[in-house]
Amino acid sequence: MGIFNNKVGFKLFGFSGLTIRKSTVCLLGIFLIGIVACQQSAVRTKLDIPPKQPEAIIEEKAEKAGAFEITDAQCVLCHPKQPQTIKVYGGKHETEVGCSDCHLEHPPKGTKAVPECGMCHCEKAHYQLDQCGSCHTDTHAPLINLTLEGEISEPCLTCHMQQGDEVANYPSAHTEMACNECHAEHRKVPNCMECHSKHTEDMNFESCKSCHPVHMPLDVTYSEDTPSEYCGTCHGAVLSLLEQNTTKHHDLSCVYCHKNKHKTVPSCYACHDKPPRPDALMQKIPACAACHDTAHNLIV
Repeated sequence: MGIFNNKVGFKLFGFSGLTIRKSTVCLLGIFLIGIVACQQSAVRTKLDIPPKQPEAIIEEKAEKAGAFEITDAQCVLCHPKQPQTIKVYGGKHETEVGCSDCHLEHPPKGTKAVPECGMCHCEKAHYQLDQCGSCHTDTHAPLINLTLEGEISEPCLTCHMQQGDEVANYPSAHTEMACNECHAEHRKVPNCMECHSKHTEDMNFESCKSCHPVHMPLDVTYSEDTPSEYCGTCHGAVLSLLEQNTTKHHDLSCVYCHKNKHKTVPSCYACHDKPPRPDALMQKIPACAACHDTAHNLIV
């Protein structure tokens, strides 16, 4: 049955028993609402009160309700991935700050939901670099999976200053290379044998570093237990003479005489006393090798 066929009876303005259609009641209600709205508008116009915007209404309700704080637990409800990343790889982003410490605004009202890195990172030279995101592509895992494209050195050296000084002050082929030619991934230390040949088959990365500091590889130092075979890879002819020699020198390791630092050549008198020969003879033949040949092919 259509609503326009329904009739209702009620008491209107003191009259009872009056029968009116429901549609008439609806129209009457709309008419009364319009009158009230017009009266309110007239009052606002007379008092010059601007109509409230939706944002103002929301803020007014928030003020009446009291201040509230967004918690990390609430952020996780919509952003579950980022907290998981931070928990594993975030470093101080996980231990020192919460979501709202960095994200001070939120869309749609907030237009700067992603903050500038310099808001917190500002004290070191590295933090003065532009375009942080070109390397640190995931701010929730700032030191993992850095994007290192092209030849990069200067940005690296703002943090790794000691290594930069070593490469510059001890020239080698490494000096001419960009940092990310060896360190293709941040914090990845490559094996020397990716580019260099071993001195001996039993050598490993630790063996290489025991003599060759990677950022100043030609500043060779070594311990007293360094095998002579390591030296013999470059100094093969000399080692061969020493191994064939029948004097006490045969039993000495290379580092016994050439102590601590590469290219150290000691005087014979470091071990041997001066021979009991007339001074005139010693002045005539001052070099031991003139009679005894070299220390590796000693003649007695």
